[in-house]
Amino acid sequence: MTHVVIDNCQRCRFTDCVTVCPVDCFHLGDDMIYIDPDECIDCGACVPECPVEAILMEEDVPDDKQEWIQINADKAPDLPVCNEKLDPLPGAEERKTELGF
Repeated sequence: MTHVVIDNCQRCRFTDCVTVCPVDCFHLGDDMIYIDPDECIDCGACVPECPVEAILMEEDVPDDKQEWIQINADKAPDLPVCNEKLDPLPGAEERKTELGF
């Protein structure tokens, strides 16, 4: 099993999670980050760091979010590694509020 970033990350791209990842499995996209399932060691260190609960264990991804398992697998390998905290996207705090956090 691996961890998966779901659409809660879109338009936020908080990167608190990447700083605790021991294997640099996060990859930077334009409007969110993705986890490479081939690199993730399923340690779970990233989960409590995400302020919008966008990181789930693959087995816990709800039925209506299942497509994010494949999206992460497809996109992550082609994107640059993200292992340093970056500023969130403009509007991230508003998105966080919109999501109920």
